[in-house]
Amino acid sequence: MDYKILSCIKSPDDVKKLNNEQLAVLCEEIRSVIIETISKNGGHLASNLGVVELTVALHRVFSSPEDSIIFDVGHQCYSHKLLTGRFEKFSTIRTEGGLSGYMRPQESEHDPFVTGHSSNSISAAYGIYKAKSLNKSKGTAIAVIGDGAMTGGMAYEALNNVGNLKAKFIVILNDNKMSISKNVGSISRVFTKLRNRPKYHTFKFAVSRLLIKIPFIGNKLNDILYSAKEFFKGVVYRNNIFSSLGFNYLGPVDGHNINSLESLLKIAKVYDRPVLVHVVTTKGKGYKYAEDMPKDYHGVSAFDVQTGTGTATSNSFSDVAGKTLCKIAKSNEKVCAVTAAMKSGTGLSEFAAIYKDRFFDVGIAEQHAVTFTAGLAAGGMVPFFAVYSSFLQRGFDQIIHDCAIAGLPVKFLIDRAGIVGEDGETHQGIFDAAYLSTIPGISLYSPCYYRELEQLIQKTANDKELCAIRYPRGCENNNYSGEISGDYTFIKGVNSPKLVITYGRIFSNVYDAVGELKNIDIIKLNKIFPIVREIFNLVTEYKEIHFYEEGIKSGGIAEHFGNILLENGFGGRYIIHAIDNEFVPAAHISSSFKKYGFDTDSIKATLLS
Repeated sequence: MDYKILSCIKSPDDVKKLNNEQLAVLCEEIRSVIIETISKNGGHLASNLGVVELTVALHRVFSSPEDSIIFDVGHQCYSHKLLTGRFEKFSTIRTEGGLSGYMRPQESEHDPFVTGHSSNSISAAYGIYKAKSLNKSKGTAIAVIGDGAMTGGMAYEALNNVGNLKAKFIVILNDNKMSISKNVGSISRVFTKLRNRPKYHTFKFAVSRLLIKIPFIGNKLNDILYSAKEFFKGVVYRNNIFSSLGFNYLGPVDGHNINSLESLLKIAKVYDRPVLVHVVTTKGKGYKYAEDMPKDYHGVSAFDVQTGTGTATSNSFSDVAGKTLCKIAKSNEKVCAVTAAMKSGTGLSEFAAIYKDRFFDVGIAEQHAVTFTAGLAAGGMVPFFAVYSSFLQRGFDQIIHDCAIAGLPVKFLIDRAGIVGEDGETHQGIFDAAYLSTIPGISLYSPCYYRELEQLIQKTANDKELCAIRYPRGCENNNYSGEISGDYTFIKGVNSPKLVITYGRIFSNVYDAVGELKNIDIIKLNKIFPIVREIFNLVTEYKEIHFYEEGIKSGGIAEHFGNILLENGFGGRYIIHAIDNEFVPAAHISSSFKKYGFDTDSIKATLLS
């Protein structure tokens, strides 16, 4: 497709110059390039297609980067990237060295804050707004947050903080799933139309200014009028939560009508108090398959644009975890499954369909999910919380306070552990082993193969321990036919002076590398923490020990192992191969493995040297 208008957009100022006919073409071109690019690179499709007109309207009414626009999570920032001078590079999105799939300040001055995890946009935008105010800088800050992200408690903490302050601060609620404030009756509809017209607000402000000028009683009259108006509005609208928190509520407005959006956003700019603009959009707008199945087209791999079909995927660790939970739930009525808005991503769709009463999706609220799961355990259930590694970071305090100190047998199924690929820094699961191993009383497991994962879920369901089973994104590399049981597996060569210790999926690469060299021993940790002390009776005589860990080096299992080696008087060389003090950028998993020396060839070359 020839992008005649989009190719000429070098900055948001160019968007302001377009007429209505050109704007319609621009929106069509934006959708086309998003669909074309994501069909090749993968990424977030439905959410981005739903905010095209909203993003165009934002850049026509506000002036980025003077006005800071923050898209919550970043799932909806593709249009924003295209309108802020990144069209030429857009084909590189979510590739190594290319554009990020999220907002990234290092990438553009139009990205004011790092996004990737949910529900932080209002807090960040308010902080930026206050910084502008304190520095006497021009501009405001706008948080664009979806109804899904509004299930996160952090969003309400921010709303509560902002609401009653005199601040020229704007929150855009992108409602693509449900009506959050239900308007009732014909009177309500009439007043919604009236309140969404600029002339109404112009008249209202003029009356207010006139009253204030009246000597002695002006301010009092204005306050009385405002109180009466708020009372009447509460009767008509049955005040929603946002009004109760001190926000001036505007909307709902059609999120695909640029003129209506612009009118309402211009009204929002006038207020000297917090404003929430309720925008109703269609997720997947403009692409039939994404409109019909928005959940399936939220985050996608490469697919065929004409048919909407992607490459068929084989079984994954997530699928195995979900199927195993279904299997044990059939014979154990106390088994429950919890997710934080990741039912499909963590393989729990089948469990949710079969065991509806024992399946709980708590929304994007990991802190609540951890404590809720602890409550289930305290009540005698056997709960498994399936969660992405990078998202569990948000529940660290709850794991300590509500699970570990209480000694509750909560089970964590940590999906996407290790390097995850193109989602980049915000989604890499490289910290869980390090931070969880600081918690007294927790047991950590890290399977390499499906059969291990299944065995561990079945085992821990019957144990009265707090535990976490961490496993990677995608499929297994089933190259080891030997028995895997107990807390570790010892694979001994012949009079070997070298030992390799590892865990998780990179055991398969270590096994292949050592298999070609033949004279090196391997210890595979099945239970990675606490480290079983009897292992150290096996390792003290080696001249050289290599520990491979697909995680952060500082505080990781390899460092724990090295400390115990030192305590046991080990006198040989001990070398840790891990991710050392850096965030892992977006790249294909195989490329990242090569970079950090986790692929078979790199391991073989290192051991030879």
